[in-house]
Parts: sequence; C-alpha cells; structure tokens
Amino acid sequence: MIRNITVEEALEAMGSGAVLVDVRSEGEFAEVTIPGAINIPLFNNQERAQIGTVYKQVSPTAARRLGLKLVAPKLPALLEKFEQVAPAGEKVILFCWRGGMRSQFVAYMLEQMDFNVCRIMGGFKSYRRYVNSYLGTALPHRAVVLHGLTGVGKTEIIKKLPSYGVPVLDLETLAAHRGSVFGKVGMPASPSQKMFEGLIVQALRAAEKYGIFVVECESRRLGRLLVPLPVMQAIRDGYRVLLYADVPTRVERSLSGYVLDGSQDVVHALMEAVDVLVKYLGKSRSEQLKQWIAAGNYRPAVEFLLCDYYDPLYRYPDSPSADYHLCVDTKNLEKALEKIAAFVKSLPEYGRMVRGGEQYDNWSKIAPDEGKTGSFPGGCRECH
Repeated sequence: MIRNITVEEALEAMGSGAVLVDVRSEGEFAEVTIPGAINIPLFNNQERAQIGTVYKQVSPTAARRLGLKLVAPKLPALLEKFEQVAPAGEKVILFCWRGGMRSQFVAYMLEQMDFNVCRIMGGFKSYRRYVNSYLGTALPHRAVVLHGLTGVGKTEIIKKLPSYGVPVLDLETLAAHRGSVFGKVGMPASPSQKMFEGLIVQALRAAEKYGIFVVECESRRLGRLLVPLPVMQAIRDGYRVLLYADVPTRVERSLSGYVLDGSQDVVHALMEAVDVLVKYLGKSRSEQLKQWIAAGNYRPAVEFLLCDYYDPLYRYPDSPSADYHLCVDTKNLEKALEKIAAFVKSLPEYGRMVRGGEQYDNWSKIAPDEGKTGSFPGGCRECH
C-alpha cells in the first residue's frame, strides 16, 4: 500500500536508511532538490516541456495521453534504475513538484513490483514550506562563533570538529564560497539560494540533538548567496571564540587553503580578484601583486594581502583578548581542536536537544546566569 507521508516523516526516514528519489526532470533537480535525494526522472527536460505545452494549448487530458505515450517505452529501464538504488524491502520515498501525477504514477508502478514505497504529501513545494518555516523563526540552537584573522585555521577547525563530537554549520562549504574577494578561487559552482537554504536546514537538523553548533563568523553575503537572517542572529548572539596564530603559520595555511597550485584557472581567478582590489590597494601595489602571482611567487603576495589588506580590514586581535569567551592559539591545530571541543562540551546548552522552530528543551532548563549569550561585553560586535 502506498503511504503519503509528511516532509518531517520523510527526513526522519532518510536517517534510518530510506532512499529519497526526486522524479522531476534533470533540470528541476539541478536547480534545487531535497538534500540527499537522487534523481530518477519520469520525464526529461524536453518531454516535460512538450507535456506542459500540450496542457496549456490543448487540454489536461491530451497532456496526460502524451505523457503516457512518452513514458510507456521507458518503463523497463525506469524500473531497473529503482532496483539498482533500492534493494528489496528498502523503503523508497518519492516526490515531484506538487506531489501530483508524476510521483503518483511512479509510486503505483513500484507498488505493483512489491516495492516499499511512500510519497511526500505536497511534493517539493511542501519541503520548501518546511525550510521557510524552519528559517522563519529564531533558531533554538546556541551558536559558538569562531572569530580571527585570515589564515588562523577557522576553516580547518570547522571541518575537523565533527570528529570530536561537535556539530558545525559550515556555511562556506555549503555556499562553495569563502566569503571574500578571493572566495571562488579553487571552489566548485555555488548552489542556488534555495538549495543553500536546504543545506543549512539539513546541518541544523543534524545539530538538534546537541542543542548547539559551531560556525565561523560571516557576513550575510557569501558570493551571490545570502545567509538567512535567523542564522545571522544566532551568529551575533553566540559564544565568541577568538583564534590567533603567528604570521608564518597564517601564510602557510592560506597558501594551502586557496589551492595555489599554479594552474591557469587558479592564476586567472587570482588576477581577477586582484583587479577588484585596485580601488583599495592602489594601482602600483595591485600590479606588484599580479607580478608575484604571474611568476608563481605566491608567498610574498599572500603575506602582503594578510598584513596590509585583510588584517586592517577585520581588526581582530592577534593575541588573547578579554572580549571573547575563549581565546585559542591555533599554531598547533590538534591542541586547538581539543581545547575548542572541550569548551563547547562544557557549555550548559551542549547535549540538550532542540527542535527547529521550537523552544523545546534548550532554554527552559538553563539557569539565567548560565547562558552568556547577549550578556557578554561586546557580544558579536560585527561579523565580517
């Protein structure tokens, strides 16, 4: 029997091994989907366009007849694709755009072949309503926010903290952008805004059982993408952790982090980024940077950018400061990770389950003087 389930039920089932399948066209899937879904389209882009034209210009019945004609020869291959991704007995969850004919047709076919099949009520549109609702209110999680000058290792720490039992919201990875003029160097294509928001919700859901997450201090814009306002508010209200390191360490990490491998693509991207900085650095200094880059002499270029551009721009301390809840020297990255993980696990919010959009358990059982958020001098004054 085909079951119609909610988005929340579908996301929970995915955590238990269910296979989520988007039966929309490959174009729809490429633009945005539910994170973790695979694409087995009932109709491809061209077929979907044909059916839509007939629907508008002739009639819904004629469109359904055309759809049946197009899909009939593909049924054996379609079934084979489902058999490859969903072994016998494994739950398959289907969705299309509105939870209509496409997912209904595929669900009926799979049911006849003894698949354990469900459909998401309302399709992808209901998922978008869920994401909008999740990001439409203040987050119940507490944030631990990493601050520090460029090259101190914020990215490396964000990527490694999950192995220490600490959940993270890695905005730069989700956006495929580092949030600076050099943010796209060596990075893949960024997702759509809707996909970015879905990926954020996926990470926040994973952090719910901890009641807390670690995030890097960011501006609202990451390339062409915008960080949702409740996430920005959580960053502003979060525990503040200052990371610092000496200049040679920061230079080495920047050289590694920006994929400075000498390839033409990287060199071209670096040159374009320097062109954007001309109005800040001046023509002569920008030309010097370009000469270093063209010659593959990256070290002086990076050191110049750190000390003469980014440090004055961000104005973070390069040593311990009383304005932060925790200050960590990151020259030894493993020791820094241990110290940060221990700090997060000592917080009163850690391990207190929350639910997205609800003040479930995170706030009510914490004494007023336990939570420092909002009361610490300076707060998160400004996130760059």
